[in-house]
Amino acid sequence: MLAPAAALIFGVAALVTWLVMPLVMRAARAVGAVDIPKEAKHVHRGVIPRWGGVGLTLGFVVAAGLAYLVHTWGWVPQPTDPEDWWRIEGVMLGVGVALVFGMLDDWRPMRPLPQLGFQLLLAGIAIWHVVWIEVFGNPLTSETAEFIVLPTWAAMAFTVFWIVGMMNTVNFLDGLDGLAGGVALIAALLFAWHAYSLGQVTVALFALALAGACLGFLPWNFHPARVFMGTAGAAVLGYGLATFAILAPAKVATALLILGLPILDVAWLVITRTRRGQSPFQGSRDHLHHRLLDLGLSQRTIVLLFYAFALIGGALAILLPIRVYKLYAIIVLAALGLLVLWALSRPALRARLHRQAPDA
Repeated sequence: MLAPAAALIFGVAALVTWLVMPLVMRAARAVGAVDIPKEAKHVHRGVIPRWGGVGLTLGFVVAAGLAYLVHTWGWVPQPTDPEDWWRIEGVMLGVGVALVFGMLDDWRPMRPLPQLGFQLLLAGIAIWHVVWIEVFGNPLTSETAEFIVLPTWAAMAFTVFWIVGMMNTVNFLDGLDGLAGGVALIAALLFAWHAYSLGQVTVALFALALAGACLGFLPWNFHPARVFMGTAGAAVLGYGLATFAILAPAKVATALLILGLPILDVAWLVITRTRRGQSPFQGSRDHLHHRLLDLGLSQRTIVLLFYAFALIGGALAILLPIRVYKLYAIIVLAALGLLVLWALSRPALRARLHRQAPDA
């Protein structure tokens, strides 16, 4: 019954998200949770409601409830680890807190420090529920049974860094129509596949619920978007992807291969903005997708390029049987990504590319 249960959970998540979106958009307009283009970083026209993440979360939560029910109905086996339900509870509790925090920020934008405080709170919720990066495969060996176990303090510190970093990665990625939602869809599907291959059926079903919600959101968000996911969606997706990626054993290599380009972009921005004396969290038009847009590429082309990068990374994560090969793949993809970021930061080269972009 596993295949019917998985299809049902995925389909319900997509359908509920798609159906509730008009109501969510109406509510966002009623309270003023809308995006009005005022700055250079905005690439859309007109007033767009921001609470798309609310509808996405509703679809995810309904499907997650169904994932719990199929366990009680006996369609799929109960988790072998008795702590798995406690960990899943931490994921769902964090999603609820992320939603409230995101809705508030979409309604009345917060300054960076309170946003960081909420992200640290979410990391604390994960750690409280033993959702932390304590055990992961040794990337320097070909032995699949060899793992690295971190001491508790290092596991906590690494987990805080991972969750806060992932939430900001998704938030920074949400700059073009369909970009963050589509990449999150690909990541959640591949996390589900990886979890299933490790025998983590419960984790796989909940990751499928998140993927289905992303699919139901995309028809409303793909260019030209009628609704934005807002901070609510970015916070929920960032927290969800971060926690599903680290439910033991941690799937760090898989996450880095799938989300490597957005993660590199965030790291590059933090370093370059800090060197210029700017706040790393200050919004501006220097993201990779903005630079590609300035070259003359269309929004859809850029979004599909990011999708392709995520799919290539995901395919490598699944097909490469030996961990050290995944490490080599991460290094190669990171080098290519850094080369692109460096090239686009050179004014002369960027101007030349801009002249050639329409022909390309």
